[in-house]
Amino acid sequence: MVKVKIETHDLNVWFGSVQAISRLNLEVYENEILSVIGPANSGKTTFLRALNRMNDLNPNYKMSGLVEMDRKDVSGLDVELLRRRVGMVFALPLPLPLSIFDNVAYGVRMHGMRGGQKLSRVVKESLKQAYLWDEVKGRLDESAFKLSGGQQQRLCIARTLAVEPEVILFDEPCSGLDPISTSKVEDAMVKLKEKYTIVLVTNNVKQAARVGDRTAFFLSSELIEVDKTEKIFTAPDDSRTDGYIRGKFG
Repeated sequence: MVKVKIETHDLNVWFGSVQAISRLNLEVYENEILSVIGPANSGKTTFLRALNRMNDLNPNYKMSGLVEMDRKDVSGLDVELLRRRVGMVFALPLPLPLSIFDNVAYGVRMHGMRGGQKLSRVVKESLKQAYLWDEVKGRLDESAFKLSGGQQQRLCIARTLAVEPEVILFDEPCSGLDPISTSKVEDAMVKLKEKYTIVLVTNNVKQAARVGDRTAFFLSSELIEVDKTEKIFTAPDDSRTDGYIRGKFG
C-alpha cells in the first residue's frame, strides 16, 4: 500500500501581491521520485521550498492552507529539525571552503557527532550513496573546490545524506552539468529512492521522464495534473500538459 509522506491542502503562497501557488492539493508518496515540471514562474520551486519552510526566509512571503509531513503540520515543527528531515540540493553546487571530508562531515558535526571511526563511516557511506566515493577516496583531505562541477554537486548530495534526512528536495540539480555528470546524478537519485522520498524540480522534461515515478505539471501557479510519469508523457489528460512536453511553449 502506498504511504503518503508529504501532502498539501489548499496551499496558497504569495510574495507581496504576487500569487506564486494557487489552491495546491498534492501528495508525495514515500520512496518515490516525484518530478515537477512546468515553465518559469509556474510555482515549482516555491512548492519545493514550502516543504521545508525555506520560503519563510523571504520577508514578503505569506501563505494559507496546510503542508503536512507524516500527517503533521510542518509550520508547527522545529524548523531546524524539519530541514534536517527534509534536505535540499540546489541548482548550483555550493561546497564549503573545506576539504572533501569536512564538507560531508559538516552537518553531522553541527548535530553533535565528533571525530572517530563513526564519523568516517558516515562520510564514506554518504559519498558511496552519492556515487562519488570511488572518485575521491584517495583525496579526502583536498579542497572541495578542486572537484569538477558534477563532482561538487554529488558532494553536496553526500553532505545532505550525511545528516540522514527522510526527504530530499532537488531544485534543478543538473542545470549546469554535462551529460555524463547528469547521468551520474540521475543514477544516484534512482538508487536513493529505495531509502528516501525525492521531489525533483526540473526544466528538463526528458530528465523528468527518465527518473520520475510520477510527474506533476505546474502552470501559472496552479497544478494542472499529476499522474504516473508514463501516462503524463504519453496520454496526459490536459492539452496544456501535452503542449508543454512537446515544446510548444515554455
